[in-house]
Amino acid sequence: MNIDEDTSAWLGCPTPLEMYKHHCALLEDELNQTQVMLHKARRNIAGLVQLSDDLVTGKTSAEDALNKARSEVARLNRENSEMDRKINGLLTVAEQRDYLTRENQRLLGELRKVTEPQP
Repeated sequence: MNIDEDTSAWLGCPTPLEMYKHHCALLEDELNQTQVMLHKARRNIAGLVQLSDDLVTGKTSAEDALNKARSEVARLNRENSEMDRKINGLLTVAEQRDYLTRENQRLLGELRKVTEPQP
């Protein structure tokens, strides 16, 4: 019985060279898939960077608009305060006018009583 006989070709077993070639082909496929995934990831990162830049720009413009709105609100509050003081002054003058009108009517009534002939 000869046990040194090469049996690798009996059942279609690949030769070491064929195994290395197959292994290289698997590695090449894996490398190609990795490159595709890397390219996709780089595009995603570029998109995220652009989105971040857009958000920062939008945030800045929103903050500017908010600051302008706050300034406008402060200005309108000052104007409202001034108008309130003017209105309160006018209401005081109106109350004084009404008081003086009533007092004038009362005094006219007393004057008529004094100046009218008594029956």
